Amino acid sequence: MVSTDHTADRPSLGQLFATAGKDLSALVRSEIELAKAEVRADIRHAISGSALFVLAALCGLLALLPASIAAAYGVRAVGLSLGWSFLVVAGSYVVLAGIFALVGLNALQRVGPARRTRRTTSANVSLLRNRSSR
Repeated sequence: MVSTDHTADRPSLGQLFATAGKDLSALVRSEIELAKAEVRADIRHAISGSALFVLAALCGLLALLPASIAAAYGVRAVGLSLGWSFLVVAGSYVVLAGIFALVGLNALQRVGPARRTRRTTSANVSLLRNRSSR
């Protein structure tokens, strides 16, 4: 007589739980690693944006006085009065500092939530819910 017992071919319930536990543990570890990678990238963007703001301030402070005086006298040689010459030079430094600030702001705006981690975690949770409801 042929045996109809197919339980020898299938893993036991304990083996299934052990495999599910290992898979879930690996999934959680990979999600944590993805979140760490995204946070590292955001930190790099924040640091570079902040460094550009510091450079803008440093440029404005260190070069303002001596370069402004020299440039104002240079503009005066063109024919403007000394007062207008100083205003033209000061305005050019304000424009330069504004450019540095805009570039720094652009770098800081790239810092955002961990989109890939959120997306993959949501997908994994919905997958686990669908499998457990069967």
